[in-house]
Amino acid sequence: MSTAAGTDPSQPSVVVVGASLAGGTVAQTLREDGFTGRIVLIGSEPHLPYERPPLSKGYLLGTAERDVAFLHPTPWYAEQDIELWLGRTVTAIDRDAHEVVVDGSERLAYTSLVLATGSRPRLIDVPGSELSGVRYLRTIDDADGLLEAFTHRPRVAVIGGGWIGLEVAAAAREHGLDVTVLEVGALPLVRVLGPQVAQIFADLHREHGVDLRTEVQVTALTSDDGTSVSGVRLADGAVVPAELVVVGVGITPQVELAEAAGLAVDNGVVVDEHLRTADPHVLAVGDVARARHTTLGIDLRVEHWANAQRHGAVAAKTIEGVPAADERLPYFFTDQYELGMEYVGYVPDPAAAEVVIRGDVGKRELIVFWLDGDRVLAGMNVNVWDVTEDIEALIRAGAPVDRARLADPDVPLTEVAAT
Repeated sequence: MSTAAGTDPSQPSVVVVGASLAGGTVAQTLREDGFTGRIVLIGSEPHLPYERPPLSKGYLLGTAERDVAFLHPTPWYAEQDIELWLGRTVTAIDRDAHEVVVDGSERLAYTSLVLATGSRPRLIDVPGSELSGVRYLRTIDDADGLLEAFTHRPRVAVIGGGWIGLEVAAAAREHGLDVTVLEVGALPLVRVLGPQVAQIFADLHREHGVDLRTEVQVTALTSDDGTSVSGVRLADGAVVPAELVVVGVGITPQVELAEAAGLAVDNGVVVDEHLRTADPHVLAVGDVARARHTTLGIDLRVEHWANAQRHGAVAAKTIEGVPAADERLPYFFTDQYELGMEYVGYVPDPAAAEVVIRGDVGKRELIVFWLDGDRVLAGMNVNVWDVTEDIEALIRAGAPVDRARLADPDVPLTEVAAT
């Protein structure tokens, strides 16, 4: 699908590769700010731009309609004079000519090019990985496929105890399915949260009937008929029966297009705080961008919803010539069973950071703080709401805190500074 638009060469033209949340936000922000040039959103999927969180949360749970994922309905794009080139692929960037090559032959000129190419799931490389019933969750079609598979009442094995793996496990349990989670580490999420906090999620899933197995290595996927998956073989020889295997072992940024165009790539497309590459006419946003974070003082690639949304707005301002940077701290959230959580901040090594807990772990109503010395690096509120801004302000202030006051729910977060 595409919409007609003028092609006056005297007008600026923004081409966005990736009809995603980040890409869609670029287009939306430009129009909201009064940009009158041509905007083209190119997406390899046939769908309108959509957000990914519902795919592993409300939509997969069956509590939200499919349409909740989409940024805007179809007519909005025509009303905003934004062209949608869906089901199409940018195969090359000609930086000298300021053109992209679409589907191997068609050329499209740009004055500003935004790479919102996102990421793809890491594939599991074991015998049987090609069997029917082995799934990944990244796209809305993937979510549709999982929902359809759930109706056949399969036994489910989830390989990987990260955020996606645990959210899929929770959704499958809510559908009443038998679920086994297979995690190579000592605990799910241990690399992100450290052992003390990761235990909260391990306990949560076990209490909801998940067979959580840690420190296990998957060696093969088995089949009874040579076509469909029937189980997961572990290094100790055990086989976990499963007619549906969902693999969630991380994602890889899709940098190939940028790399072929000679742009700097290092665990993502390297950009400055304004999201520009070394080529001032080319920007990168979202999962694929390794951006300079001015508040943290480091280069960082973040794989979460808030980052994609913020990057889209910053990139639009950069195109408009307005100085902008994403100075907010990284933020993400999850919903699993009755547990809702928000996390803000950045901890380079969660296992090495000191943990201070405010609230009741047993009731799962708490705030977790990670400290470096007397300084708060990050905070995670679990079933405690309307505190994220206070937590972020505490982190950004960088002031020493009194641990006893930090742990006391009766002391406002604005009053935890050491005296």
